[in-house]
Amino acid sequence: MPAPDTESRKLLRRLQAVMAEAAAGQERLDRITGLVSESMGTDVCSIYLHRDPETLELCATTGLNPEAVHVTRMRLGEGLVGRVARKRRPVNTADAPATKGFRYMPETGEEVFTSFLGVPVQRLGERLGVLVVQSKEPREYSDDEVYALEVVAMVLAEMAELGAFVGEGEALAAPHAAQVLLRGVIAQEGAAEGVVHLHDPRVVISRPVAEDAEAETARLREAVDRLRLKVDDMLSSAEGDSEQAEVFEAFRMFAHSRSWLRRMEAGIEAGLSAEAAVEKEQTAARARMEQAGDAYLRDRLADLDDLSNRLLRMLTGQGRGGVVPEGAVLVARNVGPGELLEYGQAKLRAIVLEDGAVGSHAAIVARAWAIPLIVQARGVVQEALSGDPILVDGEQGIVHLRPDERVRDAFREKLAMQADAQTRYAAIRDTKCRTRDGHRIELMMNAGLMADLPSLPSSGAEGVGLFRTELQFLVRNQMPRRSDLAALYKRVMDAAGGLPVTFRTLDIGSDKVLPYMKRDHEPNPALGWRAIRVGLDKRGVMRMQLQALLRAAEGRPLRVMFPFIAQMEEFLEARAHLTREMHRETSLRHVLPETVEVGAMVETPSMAFAPRRFYQEAEFISIGGNDLKQFFFAADRENERVRRRYDTLNVSFLTLIEQIVARCEETGTPVSFCGEDAGRPVEALCFAAMGLRCLSMRPASIGPVKHILLRSDLSEVRAVIAKAREAGEQSVRDAVMEYLRAR
Repeated sequence: MPAPDTESRKLLRRLQAVMAEAAAGQERLDRITGLVSESMGTDVCSIYLHRDPETLELCATTGLNPEAVHVTRMRLGEGLVGRVARKRRPVNTADAPATKGFRYMPETGEEVFTSFLGVPVQRLGERLGVLVVQSKEPREYSDDEVYALEVVAMVLAEMAELGAFVGEGEALAAPHAAQVLLRGVIAQEGAAEGVVHLHDPRVVISRPVAEDAEAETARLREAVDRLRLKVDDMLSSAEGDSEQAEVFEAFRMFAHSRSWLRRMEAGIEAGLSAEAAVEKEQTAARARMEQAGDAYLRDRLADLDDLSNRLLRMLTGQGRGGVVPEGAVLVARNVGPGELLEYGQAKLRAIVLEDGAVGSHAAIVARAWAIPLIVQARGVVQEALSGDPILVDGEQGIVHLRPDERVRDAFREKLAMQADAQTRYAAIRDTKCRTRDGHRIELMMNAGLMADLPSLPSSGAEGVGLFRTELQFLVRNQMPRRSDLAALYKRVMDAAGGLPVTFRTLDIGSDKVLPYMKRDHEPNPALGWRAIRVGLDKRGVMRMQLQALLRAAEGRPLRVMFPFIAQMEEFLEARAHLTREMHRETSLRHVLPETVEVGAMVETPSMAFAPRRFYQEAEFISIGGNDLKQFFFAADRENERVRRRYDTLNVSFLTLIEQIVARCEETGTPVSFCGEDAGRPVEALCFAAMGLRCLSMRPASIGPVKHILLRSDLSEVRAVIAKAREAGEQSVRDAVMEYLRAR
């Protein structure tokens, strides 16, 4: 059924004609502004593109002073144009000068134009620019005009992504030639050298307007049906792997969403082709979800993108393109678990994502594969080209794109040294860790997935010092069943082969949000309703998990640790819940564990000053270094601008550790340190010198930490620390490093 021939559809057809014409980048931009201004009957049409992530540049205009092109610039959020770019939402006003945020640009001559309509030029969450129309007469633009301009902006975004505007002006340049260093967040450690393989699920939308809405709707529904069958097949293939199945179950939820389909069909009814409707909804959904306060929703962007990209390829027949090369490093804005698993572990050396999150489904898969993954490497998709040489340093969170020979040689030397070191670490794998002055240090590993457990024997770990139980809750769309959790915990204990495993009870909240648990927005979730606070309020969830742990032990020893204890009463109340569940299991004639040890994770400075009774009641203490450090220094560990300002080897922080160790020694309570810093050799050495005799870390760190401890005399290190402290040093790092170099 042909759609009504509205002015907006006429505009889009004329825009397609301009796209098909041969023209330089600047000329094409100029033609577009003239076309839009004429078609919409406005006095002005202007295109602003990002010169850099924080700066917009006027790149073309009809109606404003032409001499302002490539001269007028504004910061993100500055003026109405900057506001559109920052908020990624249209601004439509009949009185621009009176609108909050208006900024007068004298060089453009825009003071005579009263009406303003600006829409973001964006694609898949990336800000590309702003498209603006203005008129002298005061009027608010109609919904049809707003929608038409949004679709024009979508087409502009397609053209910008494909380099259609490369030409004059700094905002249009994209050389892709110089070497680039990018920093990101480490989601999986390791180092790799390879070549870029752009995941690049971009699809060219060459036909944004559709004449037959009924035919386009049929095309869309047929493609969605095929997509759903594909997802169901993926879910079936994951049978036997509970973690992958849980990931795909979340994936399936999006594919079968009726509201998702309805929004795409609405786009078709408004005159878009099926593929244009899919992409418009994808971009709009990204804008909505990225601004959501719910961390889980933001992390699920990868799943939604994965589905949308599959749907676009089905509708257009465009494949991802290109054979995966030898030594491929996958580079993407984001990637869903389905797409990642389709590549396969054997084809990829590393993954670098522009967005992504440490707790995302892609991170879970990369961790299972044990390949380096860096997320939030801003700008990598725009900078990288397929085939570019790339170095991924997952120890430092650094990506070297198109490195020169000097950087490449240094990196290869580092890889060679790491290979030699791994040989040395393998030789001491079965050696008990004892320092030169006779102190026995237990080295444990951290885990959170069954995929982590195969590392236990090869790492030389003496057990699992921390098993994070929240991951099984995070990858599901509904609360897991007690029987499923009991089966998982049993498999963990079986895989440990008799070595001790410390299960930390559910630690959610802060940046770990369950999709099926309603939570109020918190201004500072890291200090809010999380971990043991949730458990004590949601007693049914805690009871279910404790029952699962008791049954999983099947008569074996069990170690349970409660997280984020901030005052003694929280620990006593949590332990009382466990005691009640043990009595209940006995009444049901279930087998109890041989022994049950109950401990607490000390992650707040308050517990260093807790009553002596706390240290007497806890059967073991684990210092949660990551949270303890951020609260001690009041520095958010997710904020790169502040977290790197504070050194773990700061005298005051080491004094706090020493105080906690001393209090544990007074009551004979075993104490360990768990966190990223435990896996850093110099930090681990200083912790041992402060009296810690058990450290828990990622498996790959055990070899380097054991290597330095075996060769060290803790009394000497303690003397070095004491001397630096007496000298009034803020950190002992320099003194300890000098001592190590001298030895």
